[in-house]
Amino acid sequence: MAETARPDVRQIWQDTLGRAAIRSVQILVVIAVVYVITDVAIRLRLLVIPLLIATLIAAAAHPLVDWLSHKRVPRSLATIVTMLGGFAILGGLGWWIGTAVAAQWDDLRQSAVKGFGQLRSYLISGPLPIEQQDLAGMQEKVRGFLTGRQVQESAISGAYAIVEFLTGLLLGIILLFFLLRDGRKIWAFVLELLPARHRATWDKAATRSAWVLGRYVRGTAVVATVDAVVIGLGLLIVGVPLALPLAVAVFLGAFIPLVGATAAGTLAALVALVSEGPLIALIVVGIVVAVNQLEGDLLYPVVMGQALSLHPLAILLALTAGTIVAGVVGAILSVPFAAVAWGVMQTFRETRRDKGAPPAETQQA
Repeated sequence: MAETARPDVRQIWQDTLGRAAIRSVQILVVIAVVYVITDVAIRLRLLVIPLLIATLIAAAAHPLVDWLSHKRVPRSLATIVTMLGGFAILGGLGWWIGTAVAAQWDDLRQSAVKGFGQLRSYLISGPLPIEQQDLAGMQEKVRGFLTGRQVQESAISGAYAIVEFLTGLLLGIILLFFLLRDGRKIWAFVLELLPARHRATWDKAATRSAWVLGRYVRGTAVVATVDAVVIGLGLLIVGVPLALPLAVAVFLGAFIPLVGATAAGTLAALVALVSEGPLIALIVVGIVVAVNQLEGDLLYPVVMGQALSLHPLAILLALTAGTIVAGVVGAILSVPFAAVAWGVMQTFRETRRDKGAPPAETQQA
């Protein structure tokens, strides 16, 4: 009997199932690498988060440092002036907010007590009444939770979080200084470590990433300023207390795409509900909705342009993943760095396509 021909092992991996198996293994390897990198980043969050925040701020502030340098200001001095100017703006804004809160705190506290009393009466005698004993039981449970061991342990962990925050803040300031002053030198050093054939592509990707980050921060700041001014003026007109702090909350919330401005607007509506009643709260909701429509349909596309060329679903997924990994900081950083990752991928695809294109003589022929 003739021996049955044994199939070549290489042919097994060249059919449809074999190619699918190879691709599956590649996907699993990529997932494993991403998991390891994420785990290491979480463990080193005291270093990674300040570095990412410093990179984001440096990408937005470096044009000012470059402009001062072109005006014959030494690079170190230009960096210090830029950073001190930013700190002065933040410090003045914080002092202004604190003064406004202190001036209106007593009135807001009295309004809040009155508003919660009205809410309690509504819960007892409303269309879905709650027994007074049940309501008292819920209040006792909340009081017990706030004075319980879990909250006390959270307070202790909060003290550690404050120390960690201050350490990260100091490290971030130092990193920001060196990124603004020596960013190009640092990147040139990194390029020297890469193979020569890939340096041009990586340099192009880095330039594109810096443009995306800078455009994102500056564009978001413009959109956030418009949102804060319009909503703040609306709150002042209808007489809602703490209009300035609420406007600042709207400004900060705009840096969290999709949900930040809405959450800040909801806070403003709650303050209006507690202090001024349901009618004013509905007016505030209408103002917030109108501003969000203006932002989504006009401001964001015009100001941001192609800096954030991500589908809303991709933004939502990046936002969710960042929030799970790093909380509020992850929510702020995830979207711009997802845009950077997409920009880097596009750069390498364009480079690969250009290398695979036929010569100009062949195309003309």
